[in-house]
Amino acid sequence: MSLPNIFTQTVAENIISRINQLTPGTKPNWGKMNVAQMLAHCNVTYELIYEDKHPQPNFFMKFILKSFIKKVVVSEQPYKHSSQTAPAFLIKDDRDFEKEKNRLINYINKTKDLGETYFENKSSHSFGPLNKHEWNNMFYKHLDHHLTQFGV
Repeated sequence: MSLPNIFTQTVAENIISRINQLTPGTKPNWGKMNVAQMLAHCNVTYELIYEDKHPQPNFFMKFILKSFIKKVVVSEQPYKHSSQTAPAFLIKDDRDFEKEKNRLINYINKTKDLGETYFENKSSHSFGPLNKHEWNNMFYKHLDHHLTQFGV
């Protein structure tokens, strides 16, 4: 099974349309995050690419991530509900819904505009070089998981 290609206009627009269905009061079907925290959580994926605000994992941690976590993150297999997340992705404080929503939409558009060629063999923060399919799976699967969590 191949996941939809987030680098295409149609798929990016579909994801953005789903995001636009969220409101500050949208409740999750599972999990502990509220909708603003979920949007901030989804933004971390893009912060790791486009911003220098998260420290690089040390050699040992990168080995663990590449050996045991990478396959779960970049495969086509869906995430399980309420699965554990990395510390950088834990959002426990209150967030501004509109700000996080707009940030996420901007990141999705930037990623689509850069295109899959930009991401081919680009090194990720945690897993080393990924091919365009692995990047796509990571982007799409994570967004789809959390948008489904919030019923859109």
